[in-house]
Amino acid sequence: MAAGEEQSREYLRRHRLPELLHRLGALLLFHRPERPREFLIQVLERVKAGRRAEGEYPFLMDEANVEAMFSLLDVLGQGSIRAAQYREALKTLGLSTEDLELKDDVEITLEEFKEGMKKKMLESWSV
Repeated sequence: MAAGEEQSREYLRRHRLPELLHRLGALLLFHRPERPREFLIQVLERVKAGRRAEGEYPFLMDEANVEAMFSLLDVLGQGSIRAAQYREALKTLGLSTEDLELKDDVEITLEEFKEGMKKKMLESWSV
């Protein structure tokens, strides 16, 4: 691999640009705004405001969506899901599972699921 290509890859990795572009693309596809450029500018302004604690980060899913996702995973209505299901839900949303230290026999409640999802969504904007 050429040195310039390696430097480019390192630059992308260091600044987590693929993750940022993935999130922005997901928001575009979810909302399908009439004016995508203006929409992206507004999203990035919200990210800046969120970093300064002057507003909220833009999320693809609100609390109702997260609860609906949990209920789809908890098909028997037991009030909890397995750690593997939680990991897959995070991956489905493009969220990191690298730092999760959950044993497979751990059960995740709705509240833990919502808190974990919110935490991972916040982390996803820390680029």
